[in-house]
Amino acid sequence: MTPRPIDLNRVVALLFSIGSALFVLGSVPAYLNAVGQAADSVTYFVGSIFFTSASLAQLVQVQSPAMTEVDAESQYRRAPVRFRAWLPHDRNWLAAVAQFPGTIFFNISTFAALLHNVTAEQQDRRVWRPDFYGSTLFLVASLFAILALGRLFTFRPRSFPWWIAWLNMVGSILFMASAIASFVLHSSDDLISDPVSVGGTLLGALCFLLGAILMLPAWKRAVRAAEKPLKT
Repeated sequence: MTPRPIDLNRVVALLFSIGSALFVLGSVPAYLNAVGQAADSVTYFVGSIFFTSASLAQLVQVQSPAMTEVDAESQYRRAPVRFRAWLPHDRNWLAAVAQFPGTIFFNISTFAALLHNVTAEQQDRRVWRPDFYGSTLFLVASLFAILALGRLFTFRPRSFPWWIAWLNMVGSILFMASAIASFVLHSSDDLISDPVSVGGTLLGALCFLLGAILMLPAWKRAVRAAEKPLKT
């Protein structure tokens, strides 16, 4: 497989954008009322597939130097990618390798949510647990992504990578809040907090969507920065 670096980055951004948009859509109460619970659950499941595809593509991207260490010319040259790597000292790789299994847990939870007539205990085991595990891994991935920029608490409002990393962190925190609020109380078969569950997913997905959109201008700026040493 020999993609062009700029094309692979576009694919990652597009897949994350679609996945996030579907989670946003599925969280809108008006959409649920219009299409029904079954179609809404399918929307989440399809969105999770886009998340997983994007995460896998991003993992391949970050562990392939030919896909990231590019300038204005080399971003259009086809180059081989690495499907396997062990880069424990690379925080960007650690972020990607933590995020990928997190998306798989979301595949499991959203698929299990398609099932009907399950008890509260089954709901918590099949849906809530994978959702909680996925949210935890997203938090870990977001932390590594921020640490890859340098210090944990820095303020760089002119940096696209800084905005992307923190948007993903806020999105991960909101997803975790949603996961916790989605626990089904066995005594009443009610969620801990339905508004927090829905709102956390909606706002978290919006953060992920904004972060995905910023990947395109971030790429352009990084390519321009790579050209500067050549001109001096």
